[in-house]
Amino acid sequence: MIVKHLKDIVGTDAEVDGGNWVSRRFLLRKDGAGFSLNDTVIRAGTETYIHYANHLEAVYCVAGNGEIEDLETGTVHPISDGMLYVLNGHERHKLRGGTQDMRMVCVFTPPLTGREVHDENGVYPVLTDDA
Repeated sequence: MIVKHLKDIVGTDAEVDGGNWVSRRFLLRKDGAGFSLNDTVIRAGTETYIHYANHLEAVYCVAGNGEIEDLETGTVHPISDGMLYVLNGHERHKLRGGTQDMRMVCVFTPPLTGREVHDENGVYPVLTDDA
C-alpha cells in the first residue's frame, strides 16, 4: 500500500514549478502502479502550449477555472470544478488559466519519473531512469 500526503510533497523534489504551473507528483514510475498521478495548479491568467507526444493524460479539475483549446480543431472547452478531459489522441493544445488558479488531478501513462519538464515543443520526454 502506498500512502502519501500533500504536505509531505510540497517543498521537495516531487514538487516541480514550471512557471505557469506547479505539479506535485504523488505517484511516479518508481512506485510501480503503471501510471503516475499529479496534483497540479495552473496559475490564473497564464497560457501554456502543451503537446504530450509520448504520453496519454487524463485531467480532472477540482477547483478554479480556465480553458483548453484543441489546436488541431480550434475547439475551446471551458474548464471548471468537476470537468474531465482526456488527451487520448496526443492533441496539441493550449491550457489557459482563468480568473483563479485551477487545481487539477492529472494521470499519465506511461508513468512519469518526476523529472520531466516541457521542452520547447511542449513535450515531456519519455524518461526511463528513475535516478
